[in-house]
Amino acid sequence: MKVSDQQVDNSHFSIGLSLALASSLFIGSSFIIKKVALKKLQVSGNIRASAGGFAYLRQWLWWLGLLTMGIGEGANLLAYAFAPAALVTPLGALSVLVAAILSSKFLKEKLNFIGKIACLLCIIGSIVFVIHSPKAEEIKSFNMLVDKLFDYLFVSYVGSICIMCLIIKFVFVPRFGNTNITIYLLLCSSIGSLTVVFCKGVALGIRESISGEVNNFSHYMFWLLFVTAVGCIMVQMNYLNKSLDIFNTSIVTPVYYVMFTILVIVASGILFREWDHMSIPDFIGCLCGFLIVIIAVFMLNAFKDFQVSFKDLNLNTRQRRAVLNPIPIAEGRDSLHTEDNNYALNSYARQL
Repeated sequence: MKVSDQQVDNSHFSIGLSLALASSLFIGSSFIIKKVALKKLQVSGNIRASAGGFAYLRQWLWWLGLLTMGIGEGANLLAYAFAPAALVTPLGALSVLVAAILSSKFLKEKLNFIGKIACLLCIIGSIVFVIHSPKAEEIKSFNMLVDKLFDYLFVSYVGSICIMCLIIKFVFVPRFGNTNITIYLLLCSSIGSLTVVFCKGVALGIRESISGEVNNFSHYMFWLLFVTAVGCIMVQMNYLNKSLDIFNTSIVTPVYYVMFTILVIVASGILFREWDHMSIPDFIGCLCGFLIVIIAVFMLNAFKDFQVSFKDLNLNTRQRRAVLNPIPIAEGRDSLHTEDNNYALNSYARQL
């Protein structure tokens, strides 16, 4: 590869990385801004949005949150035009981190000790992933992408996704949709992997058209990809909302993130060949970074309601709480729990 080409790839990578980080910042902030607006409406006595009220449409702060969300999604779309999808998609976890930190500041939702560790792990995992992620891709223009769309491997992937979604929709959803969290999320993630691919095609077309290289707005494939991407987004959001309506958000968020990111990496690897020129150490580094982020997202969501602080790690503190708040023992139960309580009380008394 020529030096000039290397410089262009590095420049595009930096722009894409900056846009992906900015996207996470704006999207994470938008949730908090809209939440603050809705809480103000609750205080003023207006009908809540969940009860069918639309008073939030008169609240300028809510519109600011919507604008922030639009800017974040726009930045995310443009990020796909400059950086590999295998980098942009996993960095979406940072929006969860931003929302957690801002909610602690503006919504008085205190971040417990586990949440703080999860935030630190999320940052560390993201840094590791960025360092080892693919820095260049084989597809550098919209026309090259259009040609790759008809590659037999990608066509086979799309066909497999469509067949799998139909089977899940008509066979598994009626039986297990309301009891198994993976059913709706697998549908959502599968369609979402195609959404990312089509959105990257749209972003490439927009980038070339704005730079003046070629006018892709007159190309029928550009509009076909655009319409298909919008359709996939609508289907994806439909099944995500169904999953959120049935299951706990603290479980839906990490499971969806893992499924969605894995399938996006698979789809982008097949179409964009982003992993072809990576060394084994970089591949292992990406895997480790991704696993760290997965653990961080799970901890941040699953343990957010636990009242845990750094003081709780101290044995004396736990024993003092056992003295002040002994665990009630139901009548007729085994005496093992009573003995455990007595042991804790005696140990604490000896230390006193």
